[in-house]
Amino acid sequence: MSVSPTPRSSGTPVTIPAGTTFKPSDITFYQGQDSGRTLKTAISEADVVVSCPHSGDAVPEELLEFLAPEFTHRLQFDYSDRTTGPIVRAWAAMDPRIIYVENPHPRLLRDPNRAKPEDLGAQLKEAFERVRKAGTWNKVDLGGVDTIRPVTFSFFPLLKVPGSDAELNRMVAAFEEVAARGLGVYESTRDELRDAVVDAASNRATGTGLPAHAFTLSFHDTMNHTTTRDGAVTVERAAADRLPDIVALSNRGDENGNPRGSEVVTMDPEMLRVLAECHRVGFNATEPEAVALNKPYLGSQEIIASGALFRVLSKSTFRKPAGSAHVLLGAVQAEFLREFLLGEAATAQLQQPGTGWPEEDTAWTSQIAHACKTSWDEFRAYLASRPE
Repeated sequence: MSVSPTPRSSGTPVTIPAGTTFKPSDITFYQGQDSGRTLKTAISEADVVVSCPHSGDAVPEELLEFLAPEFTHRLQFDYSDRTTGPIVRAWAAMDPRIIYVENPHPRLLRDPNRAKPEDLGAQLKEAFERVRKAGTWNKVDLGGVDTIRPVTFSFFPLLKVPGSDAELNRMVAAFEEVAARGLGVYESTRDELRDAVVDAASNRATGTGLPAHAFTLSFHDTMNHTTTRDGAVTVERAAADRLPDIVALSNRGDENGNPRGSEVVTMDPEMLRVLAECHRVGFNATEPEAVALNKPYLGSQEIIASGALFRVLSKSTFRKPAGSAHVLLGAVQAEFLREFLLGEAATAQLQQPGTGWPEEDTAWTSQIAHACKTSWDEFRAYLASRPE
């Protein structure tokens, strides 16, 4: 299943037809799936599960009534990780050792890279209250209550303010009902694929007596600029919030990948540093700082959840006696600079006022996908050469 990225009319949001339900096969991508290679085979050979929690941008029609009138096509795509999906699909088509799962729903529905609250309605009510106190268009701190945001990261109105608790409850019920047909499918598929790939790695290690590995990669993009009211993406972020020129790789650690105090990292620090160096090679980085660690983001819920699972597994079935087979596990977040993923021409278009979004540069998409594959192939080569 695919949703055509065509606006309903100039400047208005792209939509998903009402009632659309996604199946796992609609959102799972791997090499050879259209030419007879099975998912079972892909799982048995894969060592990385890539997820894009924010790649979805089309808004389910059931939710249009809740959108603020100021929410344009450009703001819609800017609020998603619009460039990630095409890149990782292209990567999956050329790399037999990754499996990719894509969230078909936009993050405005509920952000799967945030811990799901026990009471979504209460959290959203608090978010609306903070926005009200800050005032329309003004900067607001939504830390801890941003599973559903009433405003974008540029503080543009995103959702209409409910006039009563009853209206808020109706909004939450609609969001949850729609989420079960796409976002929920993404979350369950992501976790099932992760578990299956880890099991396959364990089977390889048991069968060969050699070390094996399995990783999860949460793939994102963020722009170093935010939007003005006329749609031009030209407001530079504060220095502390800016991404490096290519990508930040995160494991919840410090700028060397090491633990911060009592914080537990989600990927071995040495492995993260090696992975960063492999990305410098894969992307032909001219400056080492073009690939940074845990700056400006530490990584969020997807790697936190996988990291917690991997720690449990590593203390039990995946840590064998010395000299015996074992499985190396790790979870990493990659936050790419969106200007880099877009390319110069598309970035220049977004610096102009408007409500639309640039066309994808498919040749550049393919080049970025090749660089992703090269980076992870370099990492695999390193792992294969490590002494036990």
